[in-house]
Amino acid sequence: MKIHKILSFLLIVASVSFFSFSIPKNLKKKVNKEIKKTFTVEDFMLTSIVVPDSVKIKLQEKVLNDKLFKIEKDEELIGYAFVDKAPSKTDEFDYLILLDKNLIVAKTKVLIYREDYGGEIGSRRWLKQFIGKSLKDKLKYEKDIMAISGATISASSMTIAINNFLQNLEILHQNKVL
Repeated sequence: MKIHKILSFLLIVASVSFFSFSIPKNLKKKVNKEIKKTFTVEDFMLTSIVVPDSVKIKLQEKVLNDKLFKIEKDEELIGYAFVDKAPSKTDEFDYLILLDKNLIVAKTKVLIYREDYGGEIGSRRWLKQFIGKSLKDKLKYEKDIMAISGATISASSMTIAINNFLQNLEILHQNKVL
């Protein structure tokens, strides 16, 4: 009986550890820093959200596992984090979307940009446009979101990525995943 409890405990610890570290190591530190700054917390738990197959088939992007996370402090939900890649002219860049517990964009951040040109999409001023957006918003580049000269492909790509995420967010919310 005691061994059963110990094995159960170890399984839970292993599961939490597995889900807590699914963000690539080179991004984890940056993600944690942004969560701490945005939600003014020091200690928090990041847990991967597993999307059921029945919901995945409805999504724009079928693979959300290991990209979408619940942020909790003392077992209380404080928000969500989404980490993904989007295409730039010849490569791709890593970005982060932080949502508050009401599924409203609290912050967006370009974590790693790998091109010589177009890095302006990482500016706080440009990324501020996405703050306050929610699953009800449908974004259009050059209409709702300002264009950036010299970063057309990356800026358009970031807008499309966030727009797709917001659409997926609506589906996840309707299906009670979030």
